[in-house]
Amino acid sequence: MEEQKIIGIAGNIGAGKTSLVEFLTSTYHITPFYEPNDNNPYLDDFYQDMKRWAFHSQLYFLASKFKIHQQLEQTPGVVIQDRTIFEDVEIFATALHQTRKINKRDWQTYQSFYDSIRSAIKPPDLMIYLKCSIRTTRKRIKLRGRKMEQNMPLSYLKRLENLYQNWIAGYDKSKLLVIETDRLDYVNDLIDQIELMQSIEALLPKNLART
Repeated sequence: MEEQKIIGIAGNIGAGKTSLVEFLTSTYHITPFYEPNDNNPYLDDFYQDMKRWAFHSQLYFLASKFKIHQQLEQTPGVVIQDRTIFEDVEIFATALHQTRKINKRDWQTYQSFYDSIRSAIKPPDLMIYLKCSIRTTRKRIKLRGRKMEQNMPLSYLKRLENLYQNWIAGYDKSKLLVIETDRLDYVNDLIDQIELMQSIEALLPKNLART
């Protein structure tokens, strides 16, 4: 049976995660698993009233990510995940708790659920963190035009970025590759593509074969 490996793609909103997943999927024999944004029935309400819907939205994401994690762990070969379950908790839910969008009682319930999930899953074999400036993040959010994201407060994006930096600085669950994406164009630039592939293949040399 083909050895199973998990690649996690982490990064702030607009950092380029989905584009990287699509590029790596087309370059290697990789099975992609995407963020369940489109299926979250609370997301539109959340962006309209974060305090009322934060707990519901984050609990949905946590349950959905757990289900996705179970699926990817059962998939042979190399799989790649667009945003990991760890980010849902360490970054997004934490930001909402810090800003009192999730109260103490709901936070304890959420954390208890997360603790149970964390003991039942394995971390990625390789975590790729896409580092991106707030300025670039805001530009990409505007360009991709998702209506629900257009009025996102700058303070919220900055808080997410600070949480990401703190989280990745202490990340020790697996191999880690940090990529700065402000000027990197792995969609169109051949040199950027080659350098990116070489970096990833150096960390998973026995598991990746270019198609």
